[in-house]
Amino acid sequence: MDDARKIINMIVENLHPLNQKEQDLLSSILTEQKLKKGELLLKEDDIAKDIYWVEKGMLRQFYYKEGRDVTEHFACENQGALCINSLFLQEPSKLLIEALEDSTILLMPYDKFIRLAQKHPPLATLLRKILEGSLIMSQQKADSWRYETVHERYERFQREYPDAAKRASVNHIASYLLMTPESLSRVRAGKL
Repeated sequence: MDDARKIINMIVENLHPLNQKEQDLLSSILTEQKLKKGELLLKEDDIAKDIYWVEKGMLRQFYYKEGRDVTEHFACENQGALCINSLFLQEPSKLLIEALEDSTILLMPYDKFIRLAQKHPPLATLLRKILEGSLIMSQQKADSWRYETVHERYERFQREYPDAAKRASVNHIASYLLMTPESLSRVRAGKL
């Protein structure tokens, strides 16, 4: 779990500073899980218990609509993923999480994180920032779908997900952008 320590350092560096004791407390609740490409971390109707952090590899969150899967979110190294509704309400998830590459994931059990946060205000602030970041990202994506052109959506995707833009399949990127793979090819070529 030496890599876990690096991830914790990165999280606290980017989101909220923690002293060594608080970092050790956070580290004490983490577990590591390895996934093979194509393996599901969270299946439809599972109840989410964890916040996931990518140590190595790439994940995508997606759902099924009218027989097609629609990508909701990508997470590469040093990025997180969570299913907010299922995690907060403890209801079956409509979102699935799939490893797009062989991946190593850190699981942060939400209930344990909450208990630590109740006793340690800096951990409460860190948790709040993780959750706020997820909510803001969801709102920005919804606004992008509502108000941006296909070109603007693609440019935003490249800025916000530079690693996924290089590593994800055309089909997954197209589904994230709510377009067909053919339309994505035209956007990339400047023909649409």
